[in-house]
Amino acid sequence: MGYTAVIFDMDGTVLNTLEDLADAVNAMLRHEGLGEISVDQVRRSVGNGVAVLMEKTLPGGRAYPRYDEATAFYRAYYESHCRIKTAPYPGILSLLDELKRRGIALAVVSNKQDAAVKPLSRAFFGDRMAVSMGEAPGLRRKPYPDMVWAAIEQLGKGREECLYVGDSEVDVATAQNAGLDCCSVTWGFRDRALLESLHPSFLIDRPEELLRLV
Repeated sequence: MGYTAVIFDMDGTVLNTLEDLADAVNAMLRHEGLGEISVDQVRRSVGNGVAVLMEKTLPGGRAYPRYDEATAFYRAYYESHCRIKTAPYPGILSLLDELKRRGIALAVVSNKQDAAVKPLSRAFFGDRMAVSMGEAPGLRRKPYPDMVWAAIEQLGKGREECLYVGDSEVDVATAQNAGLDCCSVTWGFRDRALLESLHPSFLIDRPEELLRLV
């Protein structure tokens, strides 16, 4: 296909972060004196960044009286507990190694806070990712293209050279907004039927299938 760079989403794409995310949400809810929610409820709420996750899990969303305090608690708790149960999906590390062996530049771009993205990337991927970027001031979160374009610039690539890989509707929209082809993956936080309805450029069920596209 002529791609010389692959830009990955993090949660649900290269890292299975769901249980640590759920534990942080429920720690926040307990701190607020509220009832816990299921891992599946968290799965359906993640992908759009911390603000949207809080809106979906706090009673009344942004109208919750202690919204700012609860959000701050969640951020701090997650940043210090983000490597308890998290791990790369099976086959991801070998995929990244083979892509790198082929000379493909790699990046990860996430709506997760940058203070968690960079440590997680270093811990699990070492030097495999040339760029690791999360939500930070001055860059609108996905599905806006800002972070993807910033990653492409840091990689020194043209947009036509880059393939975006993600597991959710946010990722398909991000790729479209950034002017990139999108490969959706079915092992993450959304089911295949939803992903098929979004008509991504490609849809794969196993990490090694990505090698056929580059």
